[in-house]
Amino acid sequence: LVTESVVEASVPESIIEVSVTEPVAEAPAVTQTAVSEPAPAAEPVESTAAHSDVPEHAPYLLIGGGTASFAAARSIRARDPGARVLIVTEESELPYMRPPLSKELWFSDDPKATETLSFKQWNGKERSIYFQPPSFYVSPTDLAKVENGGVAVLTGRKVVHMDVRENKVKLSDGAEISYEKCLIATGGVPRNLQVIDRAGEEVMKRTTLFRKIEDFRSLEKISREVKSITIIGGGFLGSELACALGRRSTDLGLEVIQMFPEKGNMGKVLPEYLSNWTTEKVRKEGVNIIMDAVVKNVSYKNDKLEIKLKDGRLIETDHVVAAVGLEPSVELAKSAGLEVDSDFGGYRVNAELQARSNIWVAGDAACFYDIKLGRRRVEHHDHAVVSGRLAGENMTGASKPYWHQSMFWSDLGPDVGYEAIGIVDSSLPTVGVFAKATAKDTPKAATEQSGTGIRSESETEAVAVTLKAETTAPPPPVQQKEDYGKGVVFYLRDNVVVGIVLWNVFNRMPIARKIIKDGEQHADLNEVAKLFNIHED
Repeated sequence: LVTESVVEASVPESIIEVSVTEPVAEAPAVTQTAVSEPAPAAEPVESTAAHSDVPEHAPYLLIGGGTASFAAARSIRARDPGARVLIVTEESELPYMRPPLSKELWFSDDPKATETLSFKQWNGKERSIYFQPPSFYVSPTDLAKVENGGVAVLTGRKVVHMDVRENKVKLSDGAEISYEKCLIATGGVPRNLQVIDRAGEEVMKRTTLFRKIEDFRSLEKISREVKSITIIGGGFLGSELACALGRRSTDLGLEVIQMFPEKGNMGKVLPEYLSNWTTEKVRKEGVNIIMDAVVKNVSYKNDKLEIKLKDGRLIETDHVVAAVGLEPSVELAKSAGLEVDSDFGGYRVNAELQARSNIWVAGDAACFYDIKLGRRRVEHHDHAVVSGRLAGENMTGASKPYWHQSMFWSDLGPDVGYEAIGIVDSSLPTVGVFAKATAKDTPKAATEQSGTGIRSESETEAVAVTLKAETTAPPPPVQQKEDYGKGVVFYLRDNVVVGIVLWNVFNRMPIARKIIKDGEQHADLNEVAKLFNIHED
């Protein structure tokens, strides 16, 4: 069964938790610990080789080199300026952000963007995928000696065993590192379809599981060399990649196919009418959409991949991208004696993100308790930022609970985008209120206004002021019409709003967060929608 292409895990497969991070959670105020604007492009770092390069001890050991880990490192250093922080990552890269890999990097006019990993945001402003250049970090060998401490990154290494009694870890090459406090931010690995896993080497060689920089570079190259690419998965990642490749399809002479078992794009997240509208938008980008598609088997014949669906349909293609979700990386649970949540996956942690007294977990791998919405695991950028930052604060003694609703966002190119918070699941009852869009109601315009395309950076730090509805009488709401220019969709559980999608409505996330935090029943959601000022020109 083709499952959702990303992110929030939940008991029923259909539920997609949306965290307002976009994908990372919002925070109450701007602090030094926030993940900073990425610096100019950094060169990939060579993997560390000999044991002599591995420090014997790290006061703060962060396992994993992604967004959550980097956010924690900045947070630790802000509260403990002399802290010595060691990040251990399997990747050969310095910490970087993932969202542009399926968004802006595909729309770059710069032929060197694939190498430099610098990209123009929708507002034209240049930035790098890397959080900081190499000069920001200290060498792992110098970490113990540097006068004021610092952050070091040990690349190309994997932690394979944790000894929680002795407070030390073992790496895949046998090296050992002791620690005082440890963060597990191991993220996850892309799921594959079992039918592809079992299909043999020739099929696997022509299949991309999209997650890392190397996957972006590989798929970008493949898109220039083959005649047909098929994306399996109708969620965030699958739909973003379909739009990105579709936009290039005419110039490249490339056939782009997207298939999924639902009846429309984002079918597990958006109400049916909005899912249908989104599907038409993706089609207009040059994508051949195949709905109600459950893959039965995949084979390699006559230099082509042949995808057979359960209803008998056959699709021929040159390359497959499987965008069917993420499996949290919890390999350390056994040696560390840590609990893995049986429903959501990921390490179970308390409200302060602790798994043990000196071990914290953040990002995709953390299964945490949300005081408003219950236990959750969230796989979005914003959640990685917010949970990493909080873990870093708590590693330096803050003892703060995780209460902040993270958000996520998805852009189908520069003209259509949405932001979401809470539990956004199409099986819940929804109420949508829409209005006519203007030129200001696009991801591009939102980026021009806020100065950043990583919308959690602008949305996360904002705080809701007193909620004040529009004073002018709005026109009647647009309901269930063909063109959903902009609007608000409320998701209800027991008549209480538990999730909100802002459709081409930007810089209003603090209001959405407050509505969910208040947890009140509302007699008329049209009145609540006025708080978002969607009827303003």
